[in-house]
Amino acid sequence: MEEYINIIIESYQGYANYLWSEIKTPSWHNYFYWLIGVSGFFYGLELIRPWRENQPRFRKDFWLDFFYMFFNFFLFSLIIYNAASNVVVNFFNGLLESIGITNLLAFEVMSWPMWSHLLIGFVVRDFVQWWTHRLLHRVDFLWEFHKVHHSVEQMGFAAHLRYHWMENVVYRTIEYIPLALIGIGLRDFFIIHIFTLAVGHFNHSNFKLNLGALKYIFNNPQMHIWHHSYHLPKERRYGVNFGLTLSLWDYLFKTNYIPHDGKDIKLGFPGVEKFPKNFAEQNLHGFGKKQSE
Repeated sequence: MEEYINIIIESYQGYANYLWSEIKTPSWHNYFYWLIGVSGFFYGLELIRPWRENQPRFRKDFWLDFFYMFFNFFLFSLIIYNAASNVVVNFFNGLLESIGITNLLAFEVMSWPMWSHLLIGFVVRDFVQWWTHRLLHRVDFLWEFHKVHHSVEQMGFAAHLRYHWMENVVYRTIEYIPLALIGIGLRDFFIIHIFTLAVGHFNHSNFKLNLGALKYIFNNPQMHIWHHSYHLPKERRYGVNFGLTLSLWDYLFKTNYIPHDGKDIKLGFPGVEKFPKNFAEQNLHGFGKKQSE
């Protein structure tokens, strides 16, 4: 027990020092300023060439989503996730060692050319996330957490990181084993994470870009808007267009759905009108009686 308490204390101290270092020392390997830079870029596109011209520049819940970006990207790790994940990883590795497994690596990709282990790490992570995203829509108690993300009623880049903190726990827990199996290192994860951050901002932005044939590979605003549609056919009631970065999985598994230009469709879900509107209540949602149907 003392071991785990020390892990928690060291994790808090280590991440707090890391976060402060990120803020005070800008660099090319700095998550904090990459988040600001990528966000500023897509907000600029929304101002210069908005897809929905009548949407306010500071759309509904813009500042709420802006806070979510920094909370889910940084503060959540400081408050909960970093310490909890270190405890879980330590416990999991100890459990494996107790049954004679001392190395989880199935094959080592770090000895491959850089482009190849970046590619395999990205594809494996995105595929796992696609199935996890489907799970969030299919399992009732997970859907209650995921409703926070779907409570967005006017779409913009910052909506990308509006999600319940429990989603961090679900995604990272499910990702751990497959990424550990291929030995993805921190350098790879940084590059992959920044790329997926940019595509995720793009998917949620009030911006239109003709991708041509690339739309069958990469997610985009004109596809993702339908994922947030208030009205879906009964046969699609568990959701559509689950891709985070790649749209490829939706086309392969027949979950793609773009019936027409979704520029002005209503967003949200039945009951969103009664869903909590502030950060605290949204992040307590899902732990008790359902607040919306």
